[in-house]
Amino acid sequence: MTVKTIAIAALLGSACTAQAGGIDRSGQSILALFESGRYAEFSLGSVSPDTSGNAVAALGGFGSGDMTSSFLQLGAAYKADINDRLSYAIIYDQPFGADVDYPTGTGYFAAGSQAEFESHAITGLLRYKFQNNFSVHGGLRVQSVEATAAVPFVAGYRVSGDRDIGVGYVIGGAYERPDIALRVALTYNSGIKHDVQTSESFGGVPIPGSNTEIETPQSVNLDFQTGIAQDTLLFGGIRWAEWSEFDITPIGYQGATGGASLVSYDNDVFTYTLGVGRRLNENWSVSASVGYEKSNGGFASNLGPTDGFKSVALAAVYTKDNMKITTGIRYINIGDAQTAIPGFAPASNFEDNHAVAIGVKVGYTF
Repeated sequence: MTVKTIAIAALLGSACTAQAGGIDRSGQSILALFESGRYAEFSLGSVSPDTSGNAVAALGGFGSGDMTSSFLQLGAAYKADINDRLSYAIIYDQPFGADVDYPTGTGYFAAGSQAEFESHAITGLLRYKFQNNFSVHGGLRVQSVEATAAVPFVAGYRVSGDRDIGVGYVIGGAYERPDIALRVALTYNSGIKHDVQTSESFGGVPIPGSNTEIETPQSVNLDFQTGIAQDTLLFGGIRWAEWSEFDITPIGYQGATGGASLVSYDNDVFTYTLGVGRRLNENWSVSASVGYEKSNGGFASNLGPTDGFKSVALAAVYTKDNMKITTGIRYINIGDAQTAIPGFAPASNFEDNHAVAIGVKVGYTF
């Protein structure tokens, strides 16, 4: 049993993505850095959430309609060896995102509200392998963010944030035992600050422009895999992200709402994944995994009315010569949530929601 022959079954986590805590999307994986030789990959995921709720009776009891749009998730990576101890990787991902679009004409108090948060990141990493199976890795991440939102029930509020670029860093270490397909990797991702030029208006009347500081959260990823039988792999991961420090508060919105944030979260988030992969023959491997994120309670934002999730995923990997193709599907049961507005807590209940994600990743070693 070797990492090269069996670890391909552990690729499910990045084969199909779905929104997790806060506005997490990619999970900021750096696992391409551990591929053998010179390697390149491209991944594409499609996520279709179905998220709806109902206002409380005092607000009319109207249904919101589906307020989450489907989205695509792209990723790519290139890895190469400099010598027998030093290697590097360049990774592209879309680490954070949101697509909110409440239907109009429903009678729901937030009807017509919209929000979009878009990010792109390029991470450059170096890895050095010691003689005792340990290695260290680290590098820089360049990230761009851009955001827009409309909240009609707050005096016809609209906001647009220009694209801004920030820089952070990545550092970590790993331990490997190729004879039993064991690898444990711990990676810290720093927060990245952005000073976003912001344009706000109320009822179509613009107010003086300003800057809004946004800092995407620091996080820690623990990824592991180990052989548990011939051609059978146990794999998983734990991700912690400091969403309790994430806040978007444009000056105009803050003033109009008595100090409220446009988007903020009360709790940090832990996301867990555990799965089993099985190599069937020279060409095919399959895997299954489950995911879990705790529901923390309290009130969620009207622009993100979810609280935790449970998921199950299946994947298949086809390997031919130097190419491997991973396909996967994931079902996510989205945690129930309540929202609030001034004078009404709760204002709405979001229950029995879900999302389906499908993805494909093509990797090539040369």
